[in-house]
Amino acid sequence: MSTSVLQTIDPALDYSGVRALAEGDMQRIDALIRQRLASDVVLINQIADHIIAGGGKRLRPMLHALAARAAGYAGDKNIKLAAVIEFIHTSTLLHDDVVDESDLRRGRKTANALWGNAASVLVGDFLYSRSFQLMVELDDMRIMRILADTTNTIAEGEVLQLLNIGNADVSEAAYLAVIERKTAVLFAAATELGGLLGGLPDAQVAALRRYGMQLGYAFQIADDLLDYVSDSRTLGKNIGDDLAEGKPTLPLIYALEKAAPEQAQSLRHAVEHGELASLDRIIATIRDSGALERTHQRAASHAAAAQAALSEIPDSPYRSALMALASYAVDRTH
Repeated sequence: MSTSVLQTIDPALDYSGVRALAEGDMQRIDALIRQRLASDVVLINQIADHIIAGGGKRLRPMLHALAARAAGYAGDKNIKLAAVIEFIHTSTLLHDDVVDESDLRRGRKTANALWGNAASVLVGDFLYSRSFQLMVELDDMRIMRILADTTNTIAEGEVLQLLNIGNADVSEAAYLAVIERKTAVLFAAATELGGLLGGLPDAQVAALRRYGMQLGYAFQIADDLLDYVSDSRTLGKNIGDDLAEGKPTLPLIYALEKAAPEQAQSLRHAVEHGELASLDRIIATIRDSGALERTHQRAASHAAAAQAALSEIPDSPYRSALMALASYAVDRTH
């Protein structure tokens, strides 16, 4: 992995600037998402409306749209592909919230908290199947193969994470294996498919995939860091949720490496039992160990590797936007 320094981006091209560049595509993507979420089953529409109202960054479909434009694509297949990517992502969120027993996401009640686990799982399945209907309409076996492999890998990541729950001995390598499968592969598919639509040479398509993979690592590591440094109003979920769910994320893994025996025992107990009674003390232990700075550095290293991969892509405002998203992934507050 590249150890280069994260490049400074023109401050005018912040996240809102990136969104503005993608605005035309994103309006069409959102309209297609709303259209294709519709069903004659009332409960599906209720949960779908709840999901749409919840907003979210739409980061993955935007990544695909930007990557396709950076690759020189001028058609409209990227609109349908972006919707496919968002449906896959949203279905995993519905399933995640059930598995994690979460009741808050993006500051709002989760679907499972409002309608129950069974409805959430089944609507998640509906979204998966809807995404495959859209794939078939594109009638491109290369696209279908990438997305079929991606969804299968995501499912593997879900099971791997389940096996790690409550295990204080999870290594950094095992943690990275989970986030590669759960998060990074969908980022990688989104950007790779953009290059594929643009007809780029294989080497440049591979570079866009590397960008997406490294960005996915950076994004998820930064997300896990936010669980210990943000607040519930900003983050949109309960602080300490990862700990309550027994998830040994990178800040905890790093803290366990450096903590004194008594502190390590307390951290291990918290992971193994989902103990939040002493959350303030646990966060202080993690902070004192230097784990938060180390986690941020690891995220920044992956973001720098993402930017380095873009050196193979022709310069354009869209490539600049992808560069800026790598910085945003690390420095965001939610």
